Amino acid sequence: MPPNLHNTHVKLLAFDLLSLTQTPNPHSSSSDTISFSRRGSPLSRVEILGTVTFRDSKPGKFLKFSIDDGTGCVPCILWLNHLTSTYFSRRRPQDVRLIAHVASDFASLIKIGAVARIRGRVTGYRGSVQITVSDVLIERDPNVETLHWLDCMRLAGKCYDPLPHRK
Repeated sequence: MPPNLHNTHVKLLAFDLLSLTQTPNPHSSSSDTISFSRRGSPLSRVEILGTVTFRDSKPGKFLKFSIDDGTGCVPCILWLNHLTSTYFSRRRPQDVRLIAHVASDFASLIKIGAVARIRGRVTGYRGSVQITVSDVLIERDPNVETLHWLDCMRLAGKCYDPLPHRK
């Protein structure tokens, strides 16, 4: 039986993320009509790390950018429309302002050439996989990309794709 990775930030390399299986999800809301799985294990959240290679900002709406980890480029979207979106209308105004401020701070960190660790929800857009960003961390350690690769390979072997025990 595959491990349940649904609400865990799964560390993946771009080639793995971009090859996730997309399936219609009949038990979800209209905003999450597609679910994603990796080798039969459903997942919804990921963590990637790489260099920002593309950045397109629509102030007050969103920031689209790409992260390249050497195995592929992952499209990411950071929503910046918290103050005008009806999605947040039921939340307390001070909470919405805080969320908007944090998103704006994250957007200011995303610069071409920066090495960034991105966490977020796996979503689909026009038939492709993307990450809807919930967290951004700019890395300064020159070894962090190699360590991330090693983490991804170790976790794939021990947690995400464990081999069955021999009897």
